Formats: sequence, structure tokens, C-alpha cells
Amino acid sequence: MAETIFHKRLMGVVVSVGSLRGSEKSAVGEFVDLIEFSELAEKMGLGLIQLLPVNDTGYESSPYSALSAFALNPIYLKVGAMAEAAGFEKKIQALNKTYNGEERFPYYKIAKAKIDLLREIFTVNRSKIEKEISVDIWIKKNTWVKSYAVFRRLKEANDEKSWKDWKAFRKVSVNDIEALWNDPKHKDANLFWVWIQYHLDKQFSAVAEKIQAKGIILKGDLPILLNEDSCDVWANPEYFHENLSAGAPPDMYNPDGQNWGFPLYNWYAQQKDNFAWWRARLAAASKYFGAYRIDHVLGFFRIWACSRRDDSALLGRYVPYNQIKKEDLYAIGFDDARINWISVPHIPTGEVWEAVQQAGGSDDDARRAFDLALDRIGNEELWWFKKSIHGEKDIVALELHDAARNYLCRAWANRILFEYDKDTYSPLWYYSRSRAWNSFNDDERANLEAFLDRKKAESEKKWEIQGKKLLSVLVESSTMLACAEDLGATTEWVPRVLQKLKILSLKVFRWEREWDRECQPFIPISDYPELAVCTTSVHDSTTLRQWWEAEADHGLVQTFLGQPSLPKVYNPGTARLLLKTVAAAPSRFRIFPLVDFLHLTPKWYAQDPASERINIPGSSNDFNWTWRIPAPISEIAADGELLSEVKSLSAIKPNHA
Repeated sequence: MAETIFHKRLMGVVVSVGSLRGSEKSAVGEFVDLIEFSELAEKMGLGLIQLLPVNDTGYESSPYSALSAFALNPIYLKVGAMAEAAGFEKKIQALNKTYNGEERFPYYKIAKAKIDLLREIFTVNRSKIEKEISVDIWIKKNTWVKSYAVFRRLKEANDEKSWKDWKAFRKVSVNDIEALWNDPKHKDANLFWVWIQYHLDKQFSAVAEKIQAKGIILKGDLPILLNEDSCDVWANPEYFHENLSAGAPPDMYNPDGQNWGFPLYNWYAQQKDNFAWWRARLAAASKYFGAYRIDHVLGFFRIWACSRRDDSALLGRYVPYNQIKKEDLYAIGFDDARINWISVPHIPTGEVWEAVQQAGGSDDDARRAFDLALDRIGNEELWWFKKSIHGEKDIVALELHDAARNYLCRAWANRILFEYDKDTYSPLWYYSRSRAWNSFNDDERANLEAFLDRKKAESEKKWEIQGKKLLSVLVESSTMLACAEDLGATTEWVPRVLQKLKILSLKVFRWEREWDRECQPFIPISDYPELAVCTTSVHDSTTLRQWWEAEADHGLVQTFLGQPSLPKVYNPGTARLLLKTVAAAPSRFRIFPLVDFLHLTPKWYAQDPASERINIPGSSNDFNWTWRIPAPISEIAADGELLSEVKSLSAIKPNHA
């Protein structure tokens, strides 16, 4: 297998376990359905199956919002395959029949129904399970499960609230967790969650072994960040900076940036025990996977840290960063008054009135904004925020007129620098749009910009050193092949480190463009590196079909493909042409979402292209992460035309430059 993973050029497919429809017509795709799916992949000539994350996310459908870095999601457990489920066949069938026919699976309902049914089964078999030696042995090999079981039990006892809102045990030590685990009053409740994980591991391990025996690589997905409301953050707070929230800076798709709400890692604390938590996490994943995707690999170099008091990421900053101290600002000619001018928002009286009046607000609405949010600066027609306001959430909580609230939230970010620690500053992403910047003359701007550029250049050296160090730990801790999600990386140091460590980068053909050139042409497929995974779509993007019909510049794509004319409505011919082009990349892995393969024949087209999408970033609803394949795996496997089309893609030779 090592030879296959590290040296062979392969084509693969990416899919969510929950999206599968196996022959037993379960309510949702389960681990055992991967065996049938691997048979389909084999017929298609594919050598790799990539999964979205499979960690336990509780009753949250997003696979990137894990309750545990180690525990598997109970929704993927085939209850009927458990020996203890004997006698529960009718209830299992009823559960599956209730939800199997739906186009998208209702995650919460199925997750809740499965846990309820598993609890019934556990109660009937409790004494037998308690005496099961294999479970005891499994616990000793998977020590993480103790804190996980206690966490899930306490979370359930607190109506599934975040641990920060629990009545007790918000802060616990290792000894506290051990005491909670050994508490005889809760022995059964703890064992229930262990028992589920024991069977999940048993089923998934057996599936992974069978897939590997076929010579097919199973590729996992390790989200870099964890939910704040997770067992790991609760049990190991020393490994995290809970006062900060990870996110992403503003870009063309998210002008306010992204504030994800996930805590940052405390790399200094993790280094003290030689990154034992990360090493254990990789060891757990390697039981199932031969390769893995490192989500948001940029976060190992540096991460965008936001305040938990803000909703947006406008006042975010890179961590680590070569700090800007007040002494630095003195050295380039700024006195205290000037530092105040560039680091504290100054709001003209007229702008508040204008914002409210233009939106149809009243004089009282404007006065309320002044009274609740602002303090006047002397006798000037300028105001700054009250000292009680520390972020956008404080502004929103004032219940102001919509126009006043929106204006003040924008004004909160109207500065060049912000002070995130005493006498320590960071530049805003949009500092050149600020009132203070526009008040500068050309010399002042040039002077400050040169200073900020120096700080950034010094920081970039730190980022490269940190990224190389942390990713080296990952690479040396596992035999799995590491594949990075490095989207948005426009630096020299990220690809340099990835190449040195032999970590595959990610190339999404629609975004592989020469962005600095006129018309922003596509980069030739033949120029893609060998150490890469190339694809057509990702879980956060539109499908290839939807992109073609709603987003693509057809003229530019036609030039790229060497085709003078292609229909605006997507069809199998266009799908074939696009997939053949990407399949010819010299990259190590060419991995396509299953839905992009399905469009090679007309049989599997949904009436609404938007219904085939997996996730819409920035939204939270029952639609996201619940896509199901349009038919049982066996029916798709019976589509000879589709199998032939995909198999022909698998056989395409690389197009070298």
C-alpha cells in the first residue's frame, strides 16, 4: 500500500458517508455502506475514496464542528449489525423507513432517533455489556474515551448546552474527569457512550480493512480547528486560547472576513509535551485512513485571530505577528494624540444623523444612538465609543435602529490600528479606507506604510518557521500521506514548506488563474505540480454544473479548453470535456466530487442544480451537509455508460508541460 500511496498517480472520488444509499435502505449513509461504494469505485477504475470528516458532531450537521477530535459520529453506526440489536429489528426497520425516501436526510431527527434507539438496546443489554472484556480492553487502548463519555453524559444532562453554560463542571482537572468517570452513580451513563464508540470503531475498522484489501486508498479529513463546545477544549483548556476566535481575513467573497468561533491552539503549551494531543489524533485516524486532508493548512503557519466580542473578522489579526508596540510608533514620529487618532474610531456627528435619516429613521432613533453608544470628545462635533463597548456584539445588544446599528458596527472598524493588548497594536485589513488614513498627507502615508510592510515581512519569516515546525510534527507522526487544503495561499513560503515536507497541495481548476494578468486566464493544466491533488469542486463551492450555468466566464473557459462554442446549459458533453481536461493533470491525485461524475450521463441530473450542492458557507440551516446521492449505489453501478465514462477518465495519461 505504501508504494501506491506515495508514488502512484491515482484518480479518486470524494463523498460524505451520510450521502450514501446502500442496499439496505438505511435512514442515512453508514460506515458499512462504504464497502458497496468501494465496489462501485473499483468498477469506475478509481483508486481512492476521500471522505468528509467523520467525527462526532452531536446534533450539529456540519462535519467541521466536531465535539471530539477522536470520537466517531454515531449517525454512521449500523445498528442492525450489532449483536446486541437482536430483537430490535422492527424498530430499526421503522427508523430507516421513516427517513430513507427523503431527498436530503434530516440530520437532527436521525441522530436523535438513533441515540434513543441505541439507549433502549443498551438498557436491555446493560449487564452483558458491563461484563464484556473486549470493551474493557478497548477502553485501555483508547483512553480519550473516558473524557469523551463524561463530556457527552454531562452535555446531555445539561440539555445539550455548551459546557460554558453548564450548572457545574465548567472547569475540570484530570483528576476531576477521572472521578466523574469512576462515579458509580453514573457508571451506566458513561458506559453507554463508550459502547457506541466501541462499535463504531469496530465497524469502521473492518470497512477500512476491506477497502484497503481492494488496493483502494481511504482518505480522511482532519479539520484543523475544533468547536469551542468540544470535549477536547473542555478537558484540555491548556492547549487552546479560548479568549480568541479563529477565522479568515476579508476577501472577494467575504468582505467582512469570517469569524468561525473556534478557539485558537496554544502551540507553546502543546510543545511542552511534544504535541502529544496531535500525535494521538493522527494515530487514531491512521487506523482507518492511508491519506488525509489537512484542512486550512495556512492555520499552521499563522491564523486570523478575532475577538469573541465581534461578529465579523474586520478587527482580526494574524497570530503570530511581529508586534507593534507603542515605542515603535513613537520611533516613527507618532505622539500619544496621534496614536489615539489612528487607533480609536472618531465619529462625526453628522454621519450618524445622515445614516439614520437616509434609512427613514427618526430624530429619536439618532439621539438614542448617541445616548447609548457614544461619548462626545470635548466640544467638538466628534464622538468615540463609550468605554462599555468592546466589540460589535455590544453595539448590537443596544437594540438601536437598524441604520444606526449598521453604521456604528462599520464605524467600529474605522481605524488604522487597534489596541488588542496594553500598548500593543495590529493593523486593520482595510486600514487604507479609514478616516485617519485619508487625513494623512502622502509623506505620512508612505512612512506608516513602509513601517507596516516591515512588520509584515518580519512576521512572514516567523510564519514559515512555525508552519515548517508544526507540519513536520504531523508528517513524522503518521505513515498516512498528508494532503493540504492550501486555498488562498498566495505566498512563496507555503508551497516551499509543503514541497519540502512532500505534502500535496490542492488545485481547484476554476480558481487556478493568473489573477494578475488581464482577463485572468486559467493556468494550463499541464503546469500543475506533481505533488498536488487537483479537483473541479469542493464541498463549500457550487458543483461544476452550477458553476458552469451561474458563475463561469464561458468565453474564457472555451479559450482554455480550445473549444469555440459550448452550450450555456450544462450537459454530459460539457461535463466530459471539463473532466477530461482536469483528469489530464500531472498531479498525484485527481479527486472529483461524486456529483461531478454523475453529470457524465443525463440520468442523474437533478431538476434544480442548486439542490445538488453540499454546503453554502456563511449559512446555517437544514440544507447544508445533508445531500444524498440520487439513487441507491446499486442503481448507479448499473449505469454502464457512467461506469465507462469514469473509467475512461481514470485511464487518461498526464498532460505534462
